[in-house]
Amino acid sequence: MPQKIILDVDTGTDDAVALMVAALSPDIDLIGATTVNGNTLVHFCTENTLRVFDYIGVQIPVFEGMSLPLSRPDFERDEDSSSIHGDLLDLPPATSQKQAQHAVDWLIETYLASAGDIILVPVGPLTNVAAAIRKAPQILEKIPEIVIMGGAHHLGNVTPLAEFNIWCDPEAARIVMNCGRPIRMVPLDATHRALVSRADCVEFRRIGTPATIATAVVVERRIGAYDAGQPMARLGAAPVHDALAVCAIIDPGVITTELIHVDVEVQGPLTDGVTVCDFRRGRGKAPNTHFAVDADEAKFVAMLKDILGRTA
Repeated sequence: MPQKIILDVDTGTDDAVALMVAALSPDIDLIGATTVNGNTLVHFCTENTLRVFDYIGVQIPVFEGMSLPLSRPDFERDEDSSSIHGDLLDLPPATSQKQAQHAVDWLIETYLASAGDIILVPVGPLTNVAAAIRKAPQILEKIPEIVIMGGAHHLGNVTPLAEFNIWCDPEAARIVMNCGRPIRMVPLDATHRALVSRADCVEFRRIGTPATIATAVVVERRIGAYDAGQPMARLGAAPVHDALAVCAIIDPGVITTELIHVDVEVQGPLTDGVTVCDFRRGRGKAPNTHFAVDADEAKFVAMLKDILGRTA
């Protein structure tokens, strides 16, 4: 049976690819998408999510969520985010409409009514997830696993050590990381090992499905922004962070993880939003996270071409 998931997104270029992978993979049953403030304002994230689903011809409910972090009303997003994503994706405007129910309430209602078989996949700031846990902590017993795209150990992308999704709402991230449920974290340490290149985009266009064409459009934008402002190990290639997290549900072998303890710093003037990763074996707090330390680029790109080459 396909694995049921909920994607919590701040769409966003890499979120767009993750949404298409989840919607088109025969191994995934995407029951809904929730949106959160992050890469851009939440109403743009919602519009972008609807644009993605409309463009590839799927009908999946979209619920708009939190517009600000839990505890930081003066939040200002990183300038690099707007250069990588923009406000609106380069796809036709959505004709579908978001659902009336707030994302946090829908998450609570859906999990309480579930059989405990829906993996939660937040690939943006963790505000919606933390708000749902605060409001109805009983949902935790119904969440079998949380697969997070976020965090970093060796290298941040907003500060020297902090990754964007965690940095956006570190208080929310700390709640989620300490919630007691099984967690897999797909950080920059893994996503920077699985790049998508301009040559791959040429192949996406050759395949010619709506999803591969849309992927070429958004990934080419990412490559231009990364080459200019965050150059990777090789030019002409960029990470597609959020899609790797979804692919890791389909095939766990696309990433390599270590079971460690991870917490989040919320106060340090130089370390705010840092995921503090304890690789000391047998010391410190009990492990709470399967933390990805590597990824298989060839497998990841092959999965994208296979799954996105399908039509709805």
